[in-house]
Amino acid sequence: MLEAKKDMFARANELRKDYLLDRWVVIAAQRKKRPTDLMKPAEKRQEGVCALCPGNEHMTPPAVLLYLSKNGGIRKAKDEDGLRPKNWLVRVVSNLYPAFTPPEKEEVKTTESDFALERATGHHEVLVESPKHNEHLGVVRVSQVVHVVNAYIDRLRTLSSKPYVKHVSIFRNHGFEAGASLSHAHTQLIATPFIPKIAEEELKASKTIFKKKKRCVFCGIIEKESRGARFIWQNDDFMVFAPWASVHPFEFWIFPKEHQCCLLDLSKTQVKTLAEAMRVSLGGLNTMLNDPPYNFGFHQITRGACEYYHWHLEVYPRLTIWAGFEKSSGMFINVVSPEDAAKHLQEATREEEKKV
Repeated sequence: MLEAKKDMFARANELRKDYLLDRWVVIAAQRKKRPTDLMKPAEKRQEGVCALCPGNEHMTPPAVLLYLSKNGGIRKAKDEDGLRPKNWLVRVVSNLYPAFTPPEKEEVKTTESDFALERATGHHEVLVESPKHNEHLGVVRVSQVVHVVNAYIDRLRTLSSKPYVKHVSIFRNHGFEAGASLSHAHTQLIATPFIPKIAEEELKASKTIFKKKKRCVFCGIIEKESRGARFIWQNDDFMVFAPWASVHPFEFWIFPKEHQCCLLDLSKTQVKTLAEAMRVSLGGLNTMLNDPPYNFGFHQITRGACEYYHWHLEVYPRLTIWAGFEKSSGMFINVVSPEDAAKHLQEATREEEKKV
């Protein structure tokens, strides 16, 4: 009887709170799923002409940044005078259907007496990660991921310098179920005139903890997770782990070991080791779950919080559907414990590392 009670307790569902956010997650051990239970059929799309493939540059707005191959190196350029080079390695264009747009020369202020209203001023860009249609970040060469990361940094530097921009979101939707309307490998950047809610909550919480402990809370999290059951992979500069209160099955985060507040702090060496960490971890996810849909987003701040904020990349596989409970309560149910997820991802990334 005692052993039966112990087993029942070991399999009990848990409520876990996020490291910083006022957000609770149910880790549903009694609904435990294996990777194969969540694996989806390979996505098949019937698409016409891809606007992001080489040769179709005229189908997009002019590129604001191009990485062109030159004598074994990279030449940075942009589309000018109606010319659209086709020998690019990375291409950044304005989104055809932007959520945020640059300010007009003569702004007309709109007011509403009863409800808050503001113009969606900012930028919305698409970063085409490779000239090859299906060369996404989980299968591409590390050298190409290096170009992608460098392009992130170039655009982050340009966009964050604009006086009306307070935050730059760099995110990726991979697969139709993750919100990708185009299957060609690409990332998006959205520059906003305010700091989004989650980033603001992380900033406030990390600042409060820093005032009490005189230390970055994320640096402490990295130390603890590096020797715990949720550790997945690391190299000299970056660590990958499954977060304590993972919202999504097989969610993982990538952190720089050195305290930094944004991608602009990366050295050339760290750009390469970040590219390696992204390629290995996304590649492990890809092979383990048959190229699943996922989202990722960089959490970072470019100014004003570098003492206490620590940038990182969060990856969210889209393997389950948020239904009525999640949408109405703001509480999430995860059917794979972070510890189980880390164990499977650790094995997958170890195998993936051999290919890189």
